Amino acid sequence: MCRFVAYLGQPVTLARVVSEPDHSLIVQSYQPAEMTSGTVNVDGFGVGWYNRAVDPTPCVYTNICPIWSDRNLPGLSKHVASDCIFANVRSATPGQSVDQSNCQPFTYRQMLFMHNGYIENFRSTLMRPIRDALRDEYYTTIGGSTDSEHIFALILHNLHGKAASVDTMTAALMETIQQLSTWAEDRTVRIAVNVAITDGDCVVASRFANVGPAPSLYYARTPLFFSHGTVVASERLFADPQWMTVAEDTIIGFTNQGNVRQVRIPRVSDS
Repeated sequence: MCRFVAYLGQPVTLARVVSEPDHSLIVQSYQPAEMTSGTVNVDGFGVGWYNRAVDPTPCVYTNICPIWSDRNLPGLSKHVASDCIFANVRSATPGQSVDQSNCQPFTYRQMLFMHNGYIENFRSTLMRPIRDALRDEYYTTIGGSTDSEHIFALILHNLHGKAASVDTMTAALMETIQQLSTWAEDRTVRIAVNVAITDGDCVVASRFANVGPAPSLYYARTPLFFSHGTVVASERLFADPQWMTVAEDTIIGFTNQGNVRQVRIPRVSDS
């Protein structure tokens, strides 16, 4: 299980998102409040952001050390600002290696992606069905061994040929979750798919688990701490009445204008 934050709005520093909140990702790495599995998030971290005046693709900085021990991040995060920032601290699933190829966020062209969740016994359950479903161009982008990166590849597969938008990313994420749910039901496998994906102009995120409670997820639109932005986070970063709980079985999406759309994810048993 991991913890993540996604921000979209007027430009802020990386530090504003990663380290300055009272319950920041730094704190959540050693003292998370709402983990449903695992106890700490010390198996690496990553930050992704955009500077579209220079290049349309995102920049990603990752490290396999705990986030609090990276000597370069404090200076970097005070001097880099962006209107779209993704950040993640990792708690590696047992059996998954701690190396740079497995650190999130993951990126493909203009897209950034993070996952907080798991696929039970991934390598022996859903790894092969996912890989078999992928177009070659997305199969060959997988550089690590995590369930998270495979989920990202499946979303990209389902988004193929469509321009990124709240609508198209929501549809691709919905299709992905339903595919994973069907495969998981056939194999009696538990999955949790809290993810966030962006093209830098809009963000789409989900809260879903096929068995038991899904990992926590919240969003806040123009809270005092981010008065010109919208933020989605695994745990509330600071005290503010603007925080809203994302309901289970829900996909939310928003643009830089801040309007939040929510769509229910149908259960496989509902169809």
